[in-house]
Amino acid sequence: MAKYLYEGCYTEQGLKGLMKEGGSSRRQVVEAMLKELGGKLEAFYYAFGDNDVYCIVDVPDHVTTAAVIFAVNASGAAKLKTTVLLTPEDVDQATKKSVHYRPPAK
Repeated sequence: MAKYLYEGCYTEQGLKGLMKEGGSSRRQVVEAMLKELGGKLEAFYYAFGDNDVYCIVDVPDHVTTAAVIFAVNASGAAKLKTTVLLTPEDVDQATKKSVHYRPPAK
């Protein structure tokens, strides 16, 4: 499973829906959507600032998360930004990989 940070901003239409349905209802919708796709919601928070919602999710692969992004953004209710998250163990593995890179000449 791949882990992602979803950062969401509601549009005016989305905020009207949130006001009508409430915050915990939206969390339930996200949980059900991810479960149907073989994923899992780890954390769901509303926030002040640049984004309205932060979610940490486990999703099977990049293709599945791309499908989520397309569906949410196409809805017109929210805009979703996604960041791939790495565990410390992922970073350990990355630091052990041999990479032959030549920087540009100075």
